Amino acid sequence: MEFVDISVDQLEREASECGLLLPIEQTEAWTRLEQTNPDKELWGAFRIQKDGATVAFVVLYKYHTHGYHYLRSVHGPAWVSAPSEQEEREFLEGLHDLVRSRDRKLVFVRLAVAADLDLCKPTLSTIPYNQTVVIDLEGDGDQEAILSRMKPRGRRDVRKSLRETPATYADETEKATASFDEYYEVMLDTAQRDGFAPATQESYENMIRVLGPEHCRVFAGRVDNKVVSWSIITVNGTHAVRYYGASLTDVPKRNRITDALVLFEACTLSAEGLLTFDMMGIGNDFAPSLKGLNVFKCKFSKDVVDVAPDRDLPLRPVMYGSLVKARQLLKRKTEKTDDKGQDKSQDKPKKENA
Repeated sequence: MEFVDISVDQLEREASECGLLLPIEQTEAWTRLEQTNPDKELWGAFRIQKDGATVAFVVLYKYHTHGYHYLRSVHGPAWVSAPSEQEEREFLEGLHDLVRSRDRKLVFVRLAVAADLDLCKPTLSTIPYNQTVVIDLEGDGDQEAILSRMKPRGRRDVRKSLRETPATYADETEKATASFDEYYEVMLDTAQRDGFAPATQESYENMIRVLGPEHCRVFAGRVDNKVVSWSIITVNGTHAVRYYGASLTDVPKRNRITDALVLFEACTLSAEGLLTFDMMGIGNDFAPSLKGLNVFKCKFSKDVVDVAPDRDLPLRPVMYGSLVKARQLLKRKTEKTDDKGQDKSQDKPKKENA
């Protein structure tokens, strides 16, 4: 395969000419967002050709972290048509040679690869997924049409929320752009409840500001004029992705305010001509740690969609192996530390069942 250097802007135009709707992370708008982070920089954009025909496009960013550098293509490469296992192998081999010829300090490339090839390794960090839930938005905003395509449990939960909760819902992109303080407080509450580290407030603010309302929207549910649930949704062409979401802990779960918020989002986007709404990743045997998301996400659609998961393509195998070992040691140490931060590494191991 041949890798042809092009600008991101040209990549977008050529992809459109091929009838390909790019993931937003492969667009010029996303490049502007990435440039707000001093630890990331655009490394290159390429048209990939085979026998003279265009088969894929890819945008790569260079990440600076923990004393080493790597490349990442989020939801890339974007293929003109679904690749065979052999085509993915040829692409990876060509990418490996290209990157090594230009920057021998890079340790690996992280990108989306459908086939489980021996060239790749499981991601060193992040939690990849190979399935997602996509809501069909056809219907010009018709609420009943969208509800009819949900699973019965989804329809029941949404209707119950609409009947019984006092929440109101709105597109609050303009409010969130003016000040994200109120929304970030809800995210901090969500992170504490669910046990994860949220991104900085500045990162959410940059996303909304840089992408702008054409590509980034904020929806929220309020009770007594207080934000209790919100989401950040990216938009590119006719495709939307529910990128981030947060909700207050002290709002009773039985109210299912977020369920009704998802319906409001879907109806609003549908009325604007969008066709698909990606809920962004569910769990299975490939991604068991994400199974807790399934109860919420899967009820909004009867179909589960397969996607190419992130995998790492090592460029410097010895260095990459050292990083894997360091990660494993850190994980074992973390597992020996209880919730109070007390180190149990010296404790006598428990006898395991045979």
